[in-house]
Amino acid sequence: MKTGISIYFSGGMEKNELLIKKAVKNGVTYAFTSLHIPEETGVDYSNSIRQLLNCCREEKLNLIADVGPETYEKLGVASMEELKSLGITHVRLDYGFSPREVVEISKSFYVVLNASTIMEEELLEWKQYGADFTRFAACHNFYPKQFTALSLKQVKEINNRLKYLGFTTMAFVPGSLTLRGPLFEGLPTVEEHRNHRAEVAFNMLELSVQGNCDVVLVGDVDIKEKDWEAVKCISQGYVEMEADLSPGYEFVRDQIHHDRPDSSEYIFRSQESRLYKQDIEAEENSSETMVGENGMLFRKAGSICISNKKYLRYMGELEIARVDLPMDERLNVIGQIKEKDLKFLPYVQKGFGVKLI
Repeated sequence: MKTGISIYFSGGMEKNELLIKKAVKNGVTYAFTSLHIPEETGVDYSNSIRQLLNCCREEKLNLIADVGPETYEKLGVASMEELKSLGITHVRLDYGFSPREVVEISKSFYVVLNASTIMEEELLEWKQYGADFTRFAACHNFYPKQFTALSLKQVKEINNRLKYLGFTTMAFVPGSLTLRGPLFEGLPTVEEHRNHRAEVAFNMLELSVQGNCDVVLVGDVDIKEKDWEAVKCISQGYVEMEADLSPGYEFVRDQIHHDRPDSSEYIFRSQESRLYKQDIEAEENSSETMVGENGMLFRKAGSICISNKKYLRYMGELEIARVDLPMDERLNVIGQIKEKDLKFLPYVQKGFGVKLI
């Protein structure tokens, strides 16, 4: 999945340049900035935006800048074409542009629109003027005021409709360290995430998988160091999970296992793990078992298993139970995901990876 940050000019360019460098180091490829925030007074946009663009270009970071009719004056330019000469590639258009103008702009820039306010009539008008919706992105707002943000269900419904047409979909999660004023209550797209700000990576994955978002950005100013590490992982297509492993099976640790594209709702299946066949043959084929309250054998959610020789050509395949499942003598239970990381299991699917640590 693709990740992003938000940049605010009132923070000062020195701080923003450090943030950009840290973000890129941790796999971030997008940044959002606004030129229309009432609280940001006394900002020299004409110089600041040029510094910001130079920094983003140097770090190969895509910058999304919101643009309105008054933007030209703030930046000291006379036309949209001059914005292109500054190096802006993504423009967020909220108001003040006709359907014909939006389509024309999309020929020079990627056009980013407010996902929640795109109406059917606008889609038809843009299409009438020859819109190529692969040049369009639908970005949900972030919501500073409590109980004004969307539900995950709403985000998914909107995104499903627009992605079908070719739109790229985007949304925000709140930060975990420095929150944006004046309310300092987080900047989420999904209201439920406001009170779970410490779970930055989980919120991002939830928006990606459940919300059908292509790009997920942090709306606030900064996140904690542990969250930067987690963002780096998910930007590279995997999540780290702490696990207890039985003696003799440490060879599955500290490497990335990718789920099969034909993902199962019951188990995570490692694409790489058939290579473990020789390692399994070297181990004793005695399946460890777990006993449930009723004396029945089962694998609880988070059980890490490897197919033994009784599974024939599947021997060596590593799997992780997403839900409680019955025991199978063809499987060796070799470990268990820690309780705190079980929440990630529904979201590591369709080629996404797991690193057992």
